[in-house]
Amino acid sequence: MSMETADQDSEPRRKGGGPFKFFGEVRAEARKVTWATRQEVTVSTILVLIMGAAASIFFFLVDSLMRFLMGLLLNLG
Repeated sequence: MSMETADQDSEPRRKGGGPFKFFGEVRAEARKVTWATRQEVTVSTILVLIMGAAASIFFFLVDSLMRFLMGLLLNLG
């Protein structure tokens, strides 16, 4: 048995603090969060929409090209 596990075993176990302590800790942690500003959220949303549109156009073009090439390949026989 290592010294670390011996130290851990000798420490008294803490009982839960109940729901009031839990929600107090949740509230304290929520205060530490750095929330995004309205401008940051707006810019991020616009970028996601632009990238989604670009990705859909890209995959549409790749799909159309692959369909055309497969059609040529299958019509050779």
